[in-house]
Order: sequence, then C-alpha cells, then structure tokens
Amino acid sequence: MTDQQPETGTDDPRRGAPWVVGVIKVMSRANTWLYQRTGGRIGGTWRVGSALRAPVPVCLVTTTGRKSGEPRTVPLLHLPDGDSVLLVASQGGLPSHPQWYRNVLVDPAVTVQVGRRVRSMTAREASPAERAELWPRLVERYADFAEYQANTSRVIPVVICEPAR
Repeated sequence: MTDQQPETGTDDPRRGAPWVVGVIKVMSRANTWLYQRTGGRIGGTWRVGSALRAPVPVCLVTTTGRKSGEPRTVPLLHLPDGDSVLLVASQGGLPSHPQWYRNVLVDPAVTVQVGRRVRSMTAREASPAERAELWPRLVERYADFAEYQANTSRVIPVVICEPAR
C-alpha cells in the first residue's frame, strides 16, 4: 500500500457540457425506474465500454439530499467486497464530484439495493491507502475507471459502504 496521490488527468471541457450532464441524468432516472420495477432484472448490469463482454453489476444507492433532505436514488456500478459494497464516484470522468457523493459526505446513512435485496449501510470515503489498494481491483473489474481518472483533474473517490450497526 502507498499513500501516494493518484495520477490525475486534465479536465476535458466537453465532458462537463450541459448536454452530457443532461444525458447522464435522464439515463440514470430511466435505469433507476426499470431497476426498481424489475428487482434489477432490467438495469442490473452495465454492458457499455469495457463492460461489453464482461458486464458489471449495478446497484441502487439511496442517499439523503444534503440541501433538500429528500431521498435521492442513483444507479451505480459496484464491486461486492465481503459484507461491504465498493462504489466509485467517477460520474464518467466529469470534472466535478457526483451529487450522491456530496450527499454521503454530509449524511453517510445510505441504502444499497442489489437485485431485490435492500440493506441499510454506512458510507465512507476510502482513505488514500485504502484507495491505493482498492483502485486496481476496481479498474480490473471495469477498465473505463482508469480512463475516467485520466480525463479529470480531480481524484475520483472510492466509497466503501459497510453494514449499518
């Protein structure tokens, strides 16, 4: 393990264009709607980019909006890790952190739905040492995470969701 800062790239202004953000929002809402109604049978795997041949599992994460106080649910790629769930706050390499991640920083109580199973969990950002250990596993599972990191100047956070106590 190392505490070195991960390499970051340069922000591509095209990635943060309003139409890109709009497409992400619309697709996320549609995926969430389908996932909730089918228990993850539809929308439960991601088959885009490097996941075309090896689909990556999708979960639904519900946070509490830091401004609204309302529940906010988003579909996210995840990696099971024992009783924990690993998430990547990549937002496709956009220059800013996703809203769900900002919500978690204010209120770490989340629910994570994998298929029909819904669990109360506590989310926390991985320490730099934990991130250094986990990042290669996450990139191995979904290689596009490395491309996202290379295309943004921010360090993409890894979030660890652990069973609520």
